[in-house]
Amino acid sequence: MIPHAHRLVMWRAGVNRAQPTGLAAYLVAEAVADGVLALADHHRVSVAFIEVVCSDWRVHRRRLEHRSRGIVGFEEPTWEAVQQRRFEYEPWTDHRLVLDSTADLASNVTKAQEYLAAGAPPSQPVRH
Repeated sequence: MIPHAHRLVMWRAGVNRAQPTGLAAYLVAEAVADGVLALADHHRVSVAFIEVVCSDWRVHRRRLEHRSRGIVGFEEPTWEAVQQRRFEYEPWTDHRLVLDSTADLASNVTKAQEYLAAGAPPSQPVRH
């Protein structure tokens, strides 16, 4: 999740870890996204969005509970924290390709390459 990565950057920059960084992390992510979109617009490059979901909650939970990224200063999220975040996010309605991480990697890569090669995003989200 993007905000955690931005929190880590803020901590490295000297922001006290005890300070609430949630909103700041989202604002950093928003500013980064604005910069990328402005750069794309400036160079007349189209932007395509790809969302990756895990349609099987049991697989998602197992993956979460058995991973360890080993990032110093970054606690691994709990399943309860992931569930709480799900209820905090508004549904994503932008044009995008939605890939399911339960599908094999090669298939998802092929779908993403085809989507990007097709040019402009479709008028509705594409689910595979």
